[in-house]
Amino acid sequence: MSDLNNVTALVTGANRGIGRAIVDALLARGATKVYATARDVDTLAGLAADPRLVVLRLDITDADEVAAAVAAAGDVTLLVNNGGSLAFGDLLAADLTGIRSDLSTNYLGTLAVTRAFVPVLRNNGGGAIVNLLSLVALGAVRGMGGYSVSKAAAASMTQAVRAQVADLGITVHGVFPGAVDTDMIKAFEMPKTGAPEVAQAILDGVEAGEEDIFPDAMARAGRKVWRDDPKALERQMAAI
Repeated sequence: MSDLNNVTALVTGANRGIGRAIVDALLARGATKVYATARDVDTLAGLAADPRLVVLRLDITDADEVAAAVAAAGDVTLLVNNGGSLAFGDLLAADLTGIRSDLSTNYLGTLAVTRAFVPVLRNNGGGAIVNLLSLVALGAVRGMGGYSVSKAAAASMTQAVRAQVADLGITVHGVFPGAVDTDMIKAFEMPKTGAPEVAQAILDGVEAGEEDIFPDAMARAGRKVWRDDPKALERQMAAI
């Protein structure tokens, strides 16, 4: 998707962090319409007033709400799968409830929304799907084992879907952020990139046709390590 002007987008998890920043960036770039979604629409109240903005309730793990979103947003040409969950804990000791929640949301929920909107994008002449993944998909962090696994599954799904829609005029972009200054990782004391900067880098990558987008300094450094020596990144991330 070479130009995001006049695009009609739907962004999941638009109530905070990267999702909210992407909504703002899309509007600033001249999007025709942006559907901003969240499980609780009250959390979207702080978004800037703009006639191009449409607020929708969407829990990506709820099949009925996914179907309702498709019915309400049949003009979408850009799908941004940003909605996610993070349950801290290691795989050997954490309660399985949190691990299941991360898999249900980050992998199965993202897949469900993607499956539902591919026909929409196809009917609208093609478009783009953007999946917010994480650098931990390439190197797991022990304190967020379930999250790392779910993002790795979503990364593999991104590749599989990319191959399936290649002939439909739909591009699929995987985004692998490092540490971003959001509520999700506010407890971590480390250098973080601001969400607005990351959002701009993501959209720049989509416009440039990049299939794998590393939108911040930590992500780009991690990519270099991973490309040169995947085991080195594994050890580096495990030490966090």
